[in-house]
Amino acid sequence: MVPPANLHCFGVFILILAASRSYTPLNPLYHSMVEYLGLMWWAVGLGLLIGGLIEYFIPREYISKMLSKKEGKTIFYAVGLGFLMSACSHGILAIAIQLYRKGASVPAVVAFLMAAPWANMTYTLLLFSLFGLKAFYIIFSAILIALTTGFTYQSLDSRGKVERNTNTLRVREDFSIRRDVKARIEKYKFERKDAGRALAGIMHGGWSLATMIVWWILIGIMAASIIGAYVPPHVFMTYLGPTILGLAVTLAAATIIEVCSEGSSPIAFEIFRQTGAFGNSFVFLMAGVATDYTEIGILWTNVGRRTALWLPVVAGPQIIVLGYLFNALL
Repeated sequence: MVPPANLHCFGVFILILAASRSYTPLNPLYHSMVEYLGLMWWAVGLGLLIGGLIEYFIPREYISKMLSKKEGKTIFYAVGLGFLMSACSHGILAIAIQLYRKGASVPAVVAFLMAAPWANMTYTLLLFSLFGLKAFYIIFSAILIALTTGFTYQSLDSRGKVERNTNTLRVREDFSIRRDVKARIEKYKFERKDAGRALAGIMHGGWSLATMIVWWILIGIMAASIIGAYVPPHVFMTYLGPTILGLAVTLAAATIIEVCSEGSSPIAFEIFRQTGAFGNSFVFLMAGVATDYTEIGILWTNVGRRTALWLPVVAGPQIIVLGYLFNALL
């Protein structure tokens, strides 16, 4: 069952897309929307698919065992898992919410969300192709911010400043994921009806996830498309220099512009090429996931408002400070 508000959002988006295609003055908006959809559909689809796989195949006990404890290693597990993921920020959002639904703690979800889009292996190679050895600074800083943000959220969690995950299960200390996986494989019958049941379960999990997050992504695409269609590119280049004002404008741009991580890296490189401000490029890349209204909105509606509001407060200053240092020292 799709919530009425989500259906209204889908309907309005389709109407605007159709109207902008038919009405000539709005054609730039149509082309901008189609461009964003072309950039992002695969990442969102991949994220929903992985979310469906997690929903059907990964028991809540596994997530609760690995990602729910109030220990430092939980954050390292979450960041490590994020590094292994090869999906952009919009796909990662779906996976992060699915992990939360399966019992991952709020600090682990936030650490995963901060690490995955900007420190994953696929994106690492892309950054090196654009920035050369300077990519080391981006990757290391992304992992550092993910860790410090995760640990800060653990501190907030211990003081009751963020929401608790009610989906977390109590798992016996002697519970072994390895033994449980082995037992499940031995019991599983690889027959056609089981494959059909699995496919239906994966699709149901992916659809359930889509009804929670896709409408926020469509809102983001709409806002970003308006900017992409009617704000000239030279405006960004003029005001994104290596100054405090430039960093502030870059932060604002990253908050509004809705581009996946692979799509934002060429924009960040163009900022660096035009202005020489490596710190601004870093802020543009990192601030999106920390201050972007899509991420904050999805956290607000699916995890809690305190979790969502703390994200820019905790991660934002770290990003700005590192961006300033990069501009001053590199």
